[in-house]
Amino acid sequence: MKSDRLLSILLLLQTRGRVPAHELAARLEVSTRTIYRDIEALSTAGVPVYAERGRAGGITLLQGYRTDVTGLTADESRALFIAAARGTHEALGLDAAIGSALRKVMAALPEPHRPAAELTARRILVEPSRWMGPPPHEADIGALRDAVFADRRLRIRYRHSGADAPRTYTVDPYGLVCKAGVWYLVADRRSVPRLFRADRVHAATPTQAPVRRRAGVELADVWELLKRRVEVRPAAVEVTARVRRPRFDLFLRMCGNSLTAHPEDDGTSEWITVRLGYEALGAVRSLAPFAADVEVLEPPEARAELARCAAAITALYAGTD
Repeated sequence: MKSDRLLSILLLLQTRGRVPAHELAARLEVSTRTIYRDIEALSTAGVPVYAERGRAGGITLLQGYRTDVTGLTADESRALFIAAARGTHEALGLDAAIGSALRKVMAALPEPHRPAAELTARRILVEPSRWMGPPPHEADIGALRDAVFADRRLRIRYRHSGADAPRTYTVDPYGLVCKAGVWYLVADRRSVPRLFRADRVHAATPTQAPVRRRAGVELADVWELLKRRVEVRPAAVEVTARVRRPRFDLFLRMCGNSLTAHPEDDGTSEWITVRLGYEALGAVRSLAPFAADVEVLEPPEARAELARCAAAITALYAGTD
């Protein structure tokens, strides 16, 4: 554990330059006293590391000192090659960069770890898109990426779902998030967190004004907040239904995100009871593709809505051979 910690300190100092002792302690989850003991151990081992006092002080390496020791364990090297899953880097225009970086990592790996890393690249594949998902929309991720990295306020032309024409917004970006193969821009608009689908951004132009992010707020914080808003919406319509057992797995894949409770299954009945939540009564029509394999039990308004849906379909095809 201590050798790992010493290497972590060395790599952090190489990357960051001067780092306060209390920050190193927080990052490595040890006491400040332990950090100073580790610094003494590094110095004894010949590493030119020293502490500077004062408000702007901290732990630092002698200027120009570098080490080529990677210190990667077998599991850490495997993790790097899994992280290079196809799709994400390609969308960001970094496919060539990740390939080059991995070749450099491979060359720097200790000889015993190289076969494991190469095997991982051949045996693990991550596919970001979902089964039977819609064809991906074209999104200019490169323009958004450049705008986000510029750390400037961003002017976007954005078309909302169902809108005929895009609207113009000035936003303060935190970054980009890829969820299930769909890219999102996470940004504040007038200090309010917002989520913008990348494939609906018609244009993205950095302004000359510096970005105005809320103090102490990071991309991961805003994403968690926005994700909860999407996933935890109060249901305006609570529906109880039953699903025929042979179709239940398909039902879960298509409608599982509407479940509000665990399914009731005694393991023997032909039917499995489920409870669903919808934002509007009309959304219950999403059960229509299951025909007689799903029956809404309550409320009566939901049963009537599906009956109207079935009647409309019957009328549409009436009289055809």
